[in-house]
Amino acid sequence: MVPVVGANARRRGRCVAIAIAIALLVLVSIAFQLFSPWWQTPRASNWGSIDDALMITMWICGIVFIALNLFMAWAIVRYRHKPGNKAHYEPENASLEKRLTLWTGIGIVAMLAPGLLAWHEFVTVPKEATVVEAIGQQWQWSYRFPGPDGVLGTASTSNVTPDNPFGLNPRDPYARDDILVESGDLHLPVNRPVKLILRSKDVLHDFYVPQFRAKMDLVPGIVTYFWMKPTNTGTFEVLCAELCGMGHYMMRSNVVVADQKSFDSWLAGQSNYSQLLARADAANTRLALAQPVSIGDK
Repeated sequence: MVPVVGANARRRGRCVAIAIAIALLVLVSIAFQLFSPWWQTPRASNWGSIDDALMITMWICGIVFIALNLFMAWAIVRYRHKPGNKAHYEPENASLEKRLTLWTGIGIVAMLAPGLLAWHEFVTVPKEATVVEAIGQQWQWSYRFPGPDGVLGTASTSNVTPDNPFGLNPRDPYARDDILVESGDLHLPVNRPVKLILRSKDVLHDFYVPQFRAKMDLVPGIVTYFWMKPTNTGTFEVLCAELCGMGHYMMRSNVVVADQKSFDSWLAGQSNYSQLLARADAANTRLALAQPVSIGDK
């Protein structure tokens, strides 16, 4: 009889130890949430709704995590094995299943609804937004602004050559005055809405600026977009948030947000597509003239 009593005591001790471990896991998780420096960077755009959707999701998931784990710890102790106890066999419980389905559905809707509302705003571009294109390739960012005509020319990866790295259509008159920023920083005016058009020249990339709360995939063969309004001046890092090859870690750039006058001054100093073509023609001409001429060529 004594060994049986000892075995029961050990079982009870193990159940209590497991329950304590689960409760400690909950407490450590809460402490990590409150005291660890995981919080997001200060927001520098108009996307407070993105933060709201994230916080609602975090609170719902946090409450469910705490409730389920504490319930599991309580159940382990409350319904631990005892001599003479027999588990009640109940393979189905329609009432319980309906309640679980109802509350699970409410939780999912509560998490999805803010995100769907934020997404609707994210892709509904104001009419007054300035258009800017960001081009991703392994492993750098380039940018294109419309020229005085206010229209971006057509482009395609099939047009990409050493002399035409943006893949612009040389027969499109709207492309001639497009302003090109290759492997440089993106400059934007503060408090002005911007529609960012995204295009990839090779593989899947993702344009992400943490302070803007804005990110979007660049899918080969597809043009994606979103809009934002920078609200703070400063320099913010552009990251690629999609694994795109060995050099993924170094695919970085900067967004420089400045006042309108500083932005206009910077933009005026950039080259356009016509100037790029002129430089390429001049370089090709110099190369042709530098080639030695044989007697048979005369």
